[in-house]
Amino acid sequence: MLNHLFSPFEIEGKQLKNRCVVPAMVMNFCNEDGTCTEKFTEYHEAKAKGGFGMIITEDFAVTPRGKGFKYLPGLWNDGQITGFREFTERIHKHDTVIIAQIYHAGRQTSKDVIGEAPEAPSAIPCPFSPDMPEEMTVERIREVIACYGDCARRAKEAGFDGVEIHGAHGYLIAQFMSPYSNKRTDEYGGPLQNRIRFALEIIEDIRKKCGKDFIVGYRISADEFVTGGRSIEDTKTIVPYLDRAGISYVHVTAGVYRSFDTVIPSMYCSHAWIADLAKEVKQVTHLPVITVGRYNDPRIADTVLACNKADLVSMGRQSLADPETPNKAKEGRFEDIRQCIGCHHGCIGNLLANIPGTCILNPCIGHESEITDVKTDKPKRVMVIGAGPAGLAAAISAAKAGHSVKVYEKNRWAGGQFRLGSVPAGKGEITSFISWQMNELKKLNVPVMLETEVTKELVSKETPDIIIAATGAKPIIPPIPGVEKDFVTTSHDVLSGKRNTGTNIVVIGGGCVGAETANHLASNLKSVTLVEMLPEIASDEVVVPKWGLVEELEKNKVRICTSTTVKEIKDHAVVLSGRVEEELPADTIVLSVGSKSENILAKELKEQGYDVRIIGDASKVGLAGAAISQGFELGRSL
Repeated sequence: MLNHLFSPFEIEGKQLKNRCVVPAMVMNFCNEDGTCTEKFTEYHEAKAKGGFGMIITEDFAVTPRGKGFKYLPGLWNDGQITGFREFTERIHKHDTVIIAQIYHAGRQTSKDVIGEAPEAPSAIPCPFSPDMPEEMTVERIREVIACYGDCARRAKEAGFDGVEIHGAHGYLIAQFMSPYSNKRTDEYGGPLQNRIRFALEIIEDIRKKCGKDFIVGYRISADEFVTGGRSIEDTKTIVPYLDRAGISYVHVTAGVYRSFDTVIPSMYCSHAWIADLAKEVKQVTHLPVITVGRYNDPRIADTVLACNKADLVSMGRQSLADPETPNKAKEGRFEDIRQCIGCHHGCIGNLLANIPGTCILNPCIGHESEITDVKTDKPKRVMVIGAGPAGLAAAISAAKAGHSVKVYEKNRWAGGQFRLGSVPAGKGEITSFISWQMNELKKLNVPVMLETEVTKELVSKETPDIIIAATGAKPIIPPIPGVEKDFVTTSHDVLSGKRNTGTNIVVIGGGCVGAETANHLASNLKSVTLVEMLPEIASDEVVVPKWGLVEELEKNKVRICTSTTVKEIKDHAVVLSGRVEEELPADTIVLSVGSKSENILAKELKEQGYDVRIIGDASKVGLAGAAISQGFELGRSL
């Protein structure tokens, strides 16, 4: 199995033990002055231990003005070298090639991050930044070129096996290369030979300062997916110039910030979605080509290699969900791999808030040194009520700590509301995480009693030392006149299959759950109207999945009424008030205005003297990541 993925590969004399690559991903784990931290080191070391053949670290800023985020690594001065020399020594102990990605954000940053105006080839602001960039003079361009070369030289002195020039995603080099962002008319703008000059001079400066035996990779957006941006044909024309200039490999990605959903695709995007673009690039160069883009299954990565679409495969967010993916895959333990679901909440959601990244499925990310194996010397009988992600996480960590654990779930399936979230289009991979949790419990010999409702009598019979109440939440029923009518139901009942609907449906509540329920129904050829009292829908969703959801709603012709409330529910109709004033016919009304904690039994058991710990939505309704983390920590602490 996976003979292609686990075959060795050589780049500039450096031997990679396999074709599994970790691409650069901003996590905000360094100090604000760009120096290395133990958190940064241990985060990468976990992936090296996990079997990745090559790791490309996140965006080393070549100058402080080039930072796009506050806590990036930097090699813009010699004082930063020492910490990263210790870092590379730790990574090399695990037979892993380590590459420093070097970059300048250009206009894709802000004064809040760098303390001054951004700089760019032209005075055109980034769609995601409030600041107008300063147009770079030719003198400043040459200074920055030297900064790239000096940064690469420091990376070599720090023990890195090479650097990857970040010429993708709309950062400074890409800004020069694309007519979308470069409107200059001097030697660095206009026709292609001028727009690529900046990149070619950077490569030349790096080679001059680092020599021929140093890996110098180049990351490029094969297609920028914006009007006026570069296409794959432009990229195929450019790559041979980069090749002749002296790069060592091409890392094929896509997009700019305006097309952010192509830079970091969400669950609404297919696996290996730009592998064919990598194949196109392979046709114009002899250099190794790395592909990236929604690889969360090593078997798919191996297939892409087998089809000769690329030479290596980057598995970025999959390395967050499970840093041990290569080791597990090589051993054929596919059921043990915790797969990324493309949700964006822990990684991108935190990044956009300029705080350290994480993964909602893996509470250990960023806490590798703090989280060690825990073994109790006083095993307890632990009853977990509820097999949602919080309850299962608590059961797993409690069992690993040595406690005797039993899990009870009143429904047919484990997963709680998280499993219901897998029902709408694009969300199906959520079930892979619940399956992973169930597999972990199976290995730990923890029984999970499904279709078993916990009563006080059952608790009395089992006599647990500790009860973990992960009983979730139930839908809020709003006080709308007519809400008791029999054609009114909830998103929970629709998504669980407990209630069918008619063909003309009104969904009340346009948060993420309501919007996804509307999309689910519309994708099944129902006529759906979504009513939301706020000015926008899905305001509780991260930007890229939200874009995907909105696109799906448009494709499925869902009518959306924002800044609108439901005044009354009549017989087979709703009365709308606000931006829209009308009486709207409907044969099914679906309520999706939120949930409230379900913890009555837990409180009663507490009153009877049991040691009850309430977690997840049963404690406070929130997102899955917080519930999983809470369950994980509780199980370890018992």
